[in-house]
Amino acid sequence: MKLAILAGFLFFATDPGFKPLFNGKDLSGWTLLNKKGPGYVVQNGVLVCPEEGGGNLLTEEEFDNFIFRFEFKLTPGGNNGVGIRAPLAGDIAYSGMEIQILDHGNEKYKGWLKPAQRHGSVYDVIPASGEALKPVGEWNVEEITANGPNIQVKLNGKVITDADLSTVSDPAILKKHPGLQRKSGRVGFLGHGSHVEFRNIQIKRL
Repeated sequence: MKLAILAGFLFFATDPGFKPLFNGKDLSGWTLLNKKGPGYVVQNGVLVCPEEGGGNLLTEEEFDNFIFRFEFKLTPGGNNGVGIRAPLAGDIAYSGMEIQILDHGNEKYKGWLKPAQRHGSVYDVIPASGEALKPVGEWNVEEITANGPNIQVKLNGKVITDADLSTVSDPAILKKHPGLQRKSGRVGFLGHGSHVEFRNIQIKRL
């Protein structure tokens, strides 16, 4: 993975086939739904979900099979999510799919957090099986690959989720999560009212 320095910031040099989704200046190419407070803001080339902000920030384009690559930085207890194959309606954790972004080791979550709510999980369905988060305040690199029913999450170079959605057969789960059967949709970030930062947001169609 090639890197470049620009104005003091570290950026991915766009690899063949990858398309930048965030220009570092504004929210061109994105749609914000269910806005809370200021929603998302751009600060010094970084996409920020402020503590008092949030909502569903989704691409205007739709994608079916892809690799979604980005960096994120958590604050203590930070909570966000990545919506994939998402529609513009409903709670995307159910109407689409949500890949959890969470400082799951924070004290506030101890004793009640479910396995399928840990960072990298297909939210409420398939738990992440690995641990690779960097300490709070450091940048993490994540890649989410969606290829047919296969969903893989790679965090800082380590595969922490490798799921085959076709193996999910429980009628109750499928009824609760109809988005598991979607073939395409938007990607983006699902803010939950805590400060989380993103940069180097790119996608590659497969």
